[in-house]
Amino acid sequence: MKKKSKLNKWLWKWHFIAGIISLPFVLILSITGMIYLFKSDYEAPRQKHIKEVTVIGTPISLQEQWLTANSNAIKKPNSLIIPTSPNQATEFISGRFGSKSSLFINPYTGKVSGEIISKKTGMHTIRKLHGELLMGKFGTKIIELIASWMIVLIVTGLYVWWPSKGWKLKGYFVPRTHLDKRTFYRDIHAISGFWISILLLMILAGGFPWTDVFGNNFKQIQKLTNTGYPTTWQTNQIQSNPSRNPLTLDQIVAKAKTRQLPGTVTLSFPKGPKGVFSVSNFNPSDLSSQQKIHFDQYSGEPILKHTWKDVGILMRGRMWFMAFHQGEFGVWNWWLMLSTAIILTIMSASAIVSYVLRKRRKSWDVPKVPVSFKVGYGIIAILVVLSVIFPLFGISLLLILGIEYGRKKYKLTKTS
Repeated sequence: MKKKSKLNKWLWKWHFIAGIISLPFVLILSITGMIYLFKSDYEAPRQKHIKEVTVIGTPISLQEQWLTANSNAIKKPNSLIIPTSPNQATEFISGRFGSKSSLFINPYTGKVSGEIISKKTGMHTIRKLHGELLMGKFGTKIIELIASWMIVLIVTGLYVWWPSKGWKLKGYFVPRTHLDKRTFYRDIHAISGFWISILLLMILAGGFPWTDVFGNNFKQIQKLTNTGYPTTWQTNQIQSNPSRNPLTLDQIVAKAKTRQLPGTVTLSFPKGPKGVFSVSNFNPSDLSSQQKIHFDQYSGEPILKHTWKDVGILMRGRMWFMAFHQGEFGVWNWWLMLSTAIILTIMSASAIVSYVLRKRRKSWDVPKVPVSFKVGYGIIAILVVLSVIFPLFGISLLLILGIEYGRKKYKLTKTS
């Protein structure tokens, strides 16, 4: 690829602007993301006394455990996790997502072994800092804006990094140590950025579905194109046929176990006399193995079964990137995310050091672009597309261009 000098300076300017906007927040995202990867390691020993029990005799029925959970939970449970080992406490779940709480029942004594409320865990705070800077909806929009500008950082950074006079080992793949400090830190930033650029784009793709503006737009596109979950994935369109006494939890769990679903298997309870039992498995290491089966709560017969093939292509892609983002595909994925977070932290810190060493006093030192440079239609088209896909980026871009235009007008007025 042959680089154009004026275009390179223009892209360097926008890479610089994107960095000024993003880097402090990118450091927060990389560090909190790194910490959150250790969620299981952090919580397992602290929750062991709640989730694990001593095996003594024969367990009482799930139906009896459910009655205990109903009278002790903050909110009436809507589902349970089907136990897979004798020393596992039965987990009854109330609420969803951030409002989720789990009450654990000792299946041998019938007593509550403990309760875990998502909002009150330390890792929940880390997740909120990572996803919304502990600022609610407003913070989520800031994170979305930063993520949008990170795409600009990656694309412009790759062009600026790309060699214009042939490939050399030092400066492009190995930092130069024989020159000044600023060059050394600049090389660390540029080289590490090159090696993780594709990974960063994939991680961003896994993070955007959680955002407000892009995430909601993406959901609307899924609905319009029928590429999300099928409408019958949820239970509001499926009904049982009241004909006898409802099955007990023990009976429906026995039917669910015959399906031998891999991963964590959840049994969702019927909503009202015409509701259904729904069995689903969460198995991020193999998304294609996930199923959802609706059972008649009276006969126990399966009414409808959905497999991963029934899920639309946009939702399948979304779930894949989200699982990748969280390192859920296994040990290799976890280590890859941890390594990327560490490199991203080093890359961001080295960029800040390089800028501080370069910056002159009382000046932002924004790179200058030749007056004769004209932005091509191709670049304008790319910016328009990015602004449509990422509306918050488009708004911020218009704001920056407006400020730049105002500054130029002010300078012209002052000189005349």
